[in-house]
Amino acid sequence: MPSALEFTDVVVRREGRNIVDHVTWEVSDDQRWVVLGPNGAGKTTLLQLADTLLHPTSGTVTVLGEALGRTDVFELRPRIGFASSAMARRVPRDETVLNAVLTAAYSVLGRWNEEYEDIDERQAMRVLAEWHLDHLADRLFGTLSDGEQKRVQIARAIMTDPELLLLDEPTASLDLGSREELLGLLSGYASSPTTPAMVMVTHHVEEIPVGFTHVLLLRDGGVVAAGPLGEALTAENLSTAFGMPIVLTADGGRYAARAAS
Repeated sequence: MPSALEFTDVVVRREGRNIVDHVTWEVSDDQRWVVLGPNGAGKTTLLQLADTLLHPTSGTVTVLGEALGRTDVFELRPRIGFASSAMARRVPRDETVLNAVLTAAYSVLGRWNEEYEDIDERQAMRVLAEWHLDHLADRLFGTLSDGEQKRVQIARAIMTDPELLLLDEPTASLDLGSREELLGLLSGYASSPTTPAMVMVTHHVEEIPVGFTHVLLLRDGGVVAAGPLGEALTAENLSTAFGMPIVLTADGGRYAARAAS
């Protein structure tokens, strides 16, 4: 399958330290990857490279066939969907849910004088319905719960039918019910054959949706393990990544981890 994302010996160096340390990694367009690792492992930096927000200090990052440093990132970015808590904080609190999603068509946050066609509004409402948000279309973004705001962010990210979808901790801070609702929706989306390549950052194996296919484990900016979930997500690899003995269990395509007693 064609590559949606390819890192070749990528280094990002800040203040004399490699926060991404010689990473080589490839995401095909039919794969759904979860990126795991402790705080400071380089997970978010990896996503920023994939979203063209950063350039590597050395090595090559190729996104949707375009090498960073040799392409116009402003033409490339509309082909990438990105959702994160940082993005949610930039959405005006008095923006309606419909407009928060609709404005993705112009890559802006906050509706102003843009003109939208009926097809844009139909697309926005279709996406809202898929993420169980259509009944909230006229609500103000700032009045939503954390779980609802997370789903709006994902709906906005897929509004333009991206070729690569990047999710930065989409279930962070959610209560159990909201987390499970979102994971169920992500599982259904990930399992569809028309879904683009996906990369999701998380801290917890419990937050890996069913339907995700691969895992990248990081520690101190370097790769501990990478590959299909069933092969690379092991207690041994988790123990190495998190620096402590870990017990891993699996049930029905979901995972759980705890410290070994």
